[in-house]
Amino acid sequence: MAECHQYTNKSCEECLKNVTCLWCASSGRCVEYPVRRVLPPSDLCELRSARWGVCWVNFEALIIAMSVVGGTILIMLGVCCCCCCCKKKSKKPDKDEERAAREREKRRVRQEERRAEMKSRHDEIRRKYGLFKEENPYAKFEN
Repeated sequence: MAECHQYTNKSCEECLKNVTCLWCASSGRCVEYPVRRVLPPSDLCELRSARWGVCWVNFEALIIAMSVVGGTILIMLGVCCCCCCCKKKSKKPDKDEERAAREREKRRVRQEERRAEMKSRHDEIRRKYGLFKEENPYAKFEN
């Protein structure tokens, strides 16, 4: 591949055909991309003028766009984690709810026992005074 400085004062497209080159739009220079640094230093070219890969995106816009996308992804991950944690907590009943459910069940069982006891007492009193209605009213006539 040709040296990048050969494309200085030519077009951005010609300079960026070589992937190791960086086009500086403000000065019209084509320089070798400093691979040891993520962003080109400001003495080489300003971020808003630096082009690499394609001519229509400068480094300043690329940094802003990547920050927005990265921030959005982080926020979405945080919301997903919070939702997952909240769902796990809501599915697991706490000790107070379990105790309340046990108490309700005990009360229901005691109420059923009292109803059965009261019914048997009332039936006994009805039998004693002859007020008890038999299940089959024709049972008397069968004997």
